[in-house]
Amino acid sequence: MSGPVLSRRSTFFYTLAGGLALVAPVAAEAASGKVVVGYQTDALPSSVAIANGDFAKATGTEIDFRKFNSGAEIFAAIASGDVQVGYVGSSPFAAAVSRGLDVKAFHLATISGTDEALVVRNGSGIGKPADLKGKKLAAAPVSTDHYQLLAVLKQETLTERDAQVFAIPQPDIVAAWNRGDLDGAFVWDPALTELKKTGKVLLTSRDVADRGAPTFSAWVATAAFAKDNPAFLKSFAGTVERYSASFRNDKAAWGPDSENAKTLAKLLGGTPSDQASALTNLSLVPAEVQASIAWLAGGEGSGAAKILKDTAEFLKEQKKITTVLPSYGGFVTADYVKAVR
Repeated sequence: MSGPVLSRRSTFFYTLAGGLALVAPVAAEAASGKVVVGYQTDALPSSVAIANGDFAKATGTEIDFRKFNSGAEIFAAIASGDVQVGYVGSSPFAAAVSRGLDVKAFHLATISGTDEALVVRNGSGIGKPADLKGKKLAAAPVSTDHYQLLAVLKQETLTERDAQVFAIPQPDIVAAWNRGDLDGAFVWDPALTELKKTGKVLLTSRDVADRGAPTFSAWVATAAFAKDNPAFLKSFAGTVERYSASFRNDKAAWGPDSENAKTLAKLLGGTPSDQASALTNLSLVPAEVQASIAWLAGGEGSGAAKILKDTAEFLKEQKKITTVLPSYGGFVTADYVKAVR
């Protein structure tokens, strides 16, 4: 019997997750004037603009928003030409561009905070990172969480063989956790909220960053799309920033009883209280700070480019990718956040 036939998109996803050769990326073009944007289940203030149509209004463009379970899946869709803009984490970002995908980060969504965390099961016997030895652990494949989980093990001089590490999608992590199959998992919401019901946070992303493995999440666009659609990206970045500024400056408008929290719950799942709580875990960077060399400006010297290179070097060391590029400066740009007013 012949094996299953993989589409080009699924082939890219499995090679990305498994650390094999990259499927040659396809130039992405918006069909019939419609832009396809990939987003994830994270609670972000700007997700309200997905639900209420503000992104489409601000850009004057029809946008097809598609929900994905991970950045690796979004990069698979970008490689196949199905998606032009996406919300991704720095680890799948580093892996994808190291294999030849040409994208540019044009807005920094979040940096290492408490919105991603390593949760350990109550009664697992894990009280400190060194106790992870011999335990069953999980994270989404090629995600920032997978990167951080492996980084924590390395920091404790443990290898993947010293613990059982499963790289599985977040819905599968929740199912495995609920069956009692896992001792710990590095996750983001809504999985984070679910796992904390029967577990405790051992380390947050901020903790892992402080231990030497910082991460970020960003909105990226294909290089071809960015070149041809600068006005769209400026308006898109401006909309993200407007909602982020609202959250930073008017916390009452984002509380558990707010319309914003209700909108997020309807779009992303969970309750308004869950979404309001998840928002408080974010570390949002104002546009004017993003536009500095600390993050998106300065090419190779930018903070984001340095994190991408450090991440790629770690992934190569872990045999998740085979190549580290000389520079990652060409994959980040401050042009669009500089235009935000």
